[in-house]
Amino acid sequence: MNRTQSIVLVRWMMDREIALCRMLNRVSRPPKIKKLFILISILGDGKAWYVLMLSLPFLYGDAGMVTSWNMVRVGVVNLALYKIIKGLAGRPRPCAVSVDITLGTAPLDQYSFPSGHTMHAVAFSMIATAHHGELAWLLAAFTSLIALSRVILGLHYPTDVVAGGVIGGSVASTLLAS
Repeated sequence: MNRTQSIVLVRWMMDREIALCRMLNRVSRPPKIKKLFILISILGDGKAWYVLMLSLPFLYGDAGMVTSWNMVRVGVVNLALYKIIKGLAGRPRPCAVSVDITLGTAPLDQYSFPSGHTMHAVAFSMIATAHHGELAWLLAAFTSLIALSRVILGLHYPTDVVAGGVIGGSVASTLLAS
């Protein structure tokens, strides 16, 4: 594949991705649905994870303390990676690229790649469920809703969310393997 073909392919993929963003963003037009995804996004911004980390020692004793400590560790690594990658990538958010995409809530920063909400949600869920499998059904659903909220609210492209999930999952897997 030559350079021109590569550029055409990338443009074609970007056009499809922005079309998907527009379609999913339309889901948030009804006020009740928009409020639901804003709430999910706010909870995914750390609040739900902090409550979980504080609750685990009370629910599981020493095992819960170990899990919470591992969640803190993975969170610190993810935060560092998030800051570095965001600064290097500099990808504008979908709402900044397309006038058809409405911003559902204020972004935490200027750039979209990768989704930090998804990165942390996947990593925290993996750590928590590795130690307390009975939480898997709840955390998998919550993580999925967080990831979906990022695109629906016009904050991220689907590839931002996928990349965030892969990075968060890789960090969590590395910690769990050590």
